[in-house]
Amino acid sequence: MKQFFRLIGYLKPYRVRLAAAFICAALVAALSGAYAWLVRPVLDGIFINKDETLLIVLPLAILAVAVLKGVFSYGQNYLMNYVGNRVITDIRQALFGQLLRLPVGFHDANTSGRLVSRVINDVNLMANAVAGVLKDLFQQGLTFLAMLGVIFYQNWQLAVLSIVVIPLSAYTMIRMGRRLRHLATRGQERIGDMASLLQESLAGIRMVKAFGREEAETLRFKASNKAFLQTTMKAIQVSSLGSSHMEVIGVVGVAGIVWYGGYLVIHDAMTPGAFFSFLAAMFMAYTPIRRLSGANNTIQQALAAADRVFDVLDLETEQDRDRGRIELVPLTRALEFQGVTFRYERHGMDALSGINLTVRAGETVAFVGGSGSGKTTLVSLVPRFYEPTEGRILIDGTDIRECTLRSLRAHIGIVSQDVVLFDDTVAQNIAYGRPGAPREEIVRAAKLAYAHDFIERLPSGYDTLIGERGVKLSGGERQRLAIARAILRDPAILILDEATSALDTESERVVQMALSNLMRHRTTLVIAHRLSTIQNADRIVVLDRGRIVEIGSHETLLRQNGFYKRLHAMQFQDT
Repeated sequence: MKQFFRLIGYLKPYRVRLAAAFICAALVAALSGAYAWLVRPVLDGIFINKDETLLIVLPLAILAVAVLKGVFSYGQNYLMNYVGNRVITDIRQALFGQLLRLPVGFHDANTSGRLVSRVINDVNLMANAVAGVLKDLFQQGLTFLAMLGVIFYQNWQLAVLSIVVIPLSAYTMIRMGRRLRHLATRGQERIGDMASLLQESLAGIRMVKAFGREEAETLRFKASNKAFLQTTMKAIQVSSLGSSHMEVIGVVGVAGIVWYGGYLVIHDAMTPGAFFSFLAAMFMAYTPIRRLSGANNTIQQALAAADRVFDVLDLETEQDRDRGRIELVPLTRALEFQGVTFRYERHGMDALSGINLTVRAGETVAFVGGSGSGKTTLVSLVPRFYEPTEGRILIDGTDIRECTLRSLRAHIGIVSQDVVLFDDTVAQNIAYGRPGAPREEIVRAAKLAYAHDFIERLPSGYDTLIGERGVKLSGGERQRLAIARAILRDPAILILDEATSALDTESERVVQMALSNLMRHRTTLVIAHRLSTIQNADRIVVLDRGRIVEIGSHETLLRQNGFYKRLHAMQFQDT
């Protein structure tokens, strides 16, 4: 019930509309009870006593009840659905914001497909409960109480007999509900697996086609789809069994009431009108019980989804962990790594060990080494994507953990090999790091990145939509937009993660010119695999197995006849 009450807690901002919906639901329930109560005067007064006055009055009363019930039912439906959908919108928004604020390590451990499934599928299941079930809980619960009142008013002995079946119904609902919740959790996990597989296959569609793996990917998806079907059918089986049990329990109660009620009518202890009024109220009372049983199935599925959603909402975000209070100013002296060691949570070995390095302001330092040597990990510590396991990183003598994340990252620009662009206009993508930047500054940044000319040739210039991940542009054009974005942001510290390795010779030459404009007067950290791109760096840091093994200029390192020279020889052996 903890998750249920937590879900209900989201209703607080809408309590006025919720109260109005509750009043409407109460009136609907009362008017439903009036229907059942009117059976007695209709049967006894019109059909048995042949009262002509009642023949005129009672049909008008029934019509009035129907009109009023329709009005209040509309109000209750609209208000309840309004509140339910607003709550779901709030939860979905909170979940998306939470995912953006969670550390990079969380996203490393969870595929984007599974996270999308939580935002879309899990929240949709919660929507069914909040928007639809909330209405049923109010309306059907109040209707049941109204019918119970009519039942006891007509004959309390029969009423006691009729409610004997309620504990049996409640037991069935609870037993089936637990099983459904477990199956719903498994079902949502299966949907997450499917979403992850779908996202991988579509994102890598070129690779799938190039290797002729369409059938293999189809079989992978078929297996995942089948697993979800099996879980779904088990849930349907449990739900159907619950409905059948409820039906049998209800019929047992009706059979007992017909026998005892008929006995009372035959012996003149009860009028036929009173009995049929009782019977009508009882049938109308069983309807809410069946509806609440169905609502319980939906609630269990929603609570299983709520478990997964709230698990994410309860995780500690970067902002929660951030203890920094200092607003960092742009670097003027040095960036220092002092005894930095780092290991990933799921790996026993250190990715970095005992890193000591000082990068002077305005200096360009390149990091080279074999795959897995720790280059990307090292530069990822600067914007605090990860926190050092040991040691500290200083900017102008201030530990970056003492600075606010916002101010730290405001002074860092990143251009990587895997350019991230959004399905928006060229101008909006360039201004991503400085929302609302004037158009003239966007154009100036594009010119410095040697992007202005090709942008002008696009159908709508700077207002051209570039598609998902910039699919309508070439690799070199995407890279130049990323450089223009960094120029507009104007960071004091620049991180270049193999920014030209995927480009052809001509594109690389233009991008290198753009990078020269970007790197001017900035402290630059360059990750390089192609040594030809970093020969002009002020210093080159050679990493091996998470440790610094050599530092120096290109010429100095070649003369040392060490690790760097071996790397250089392997890349330029033909020359």
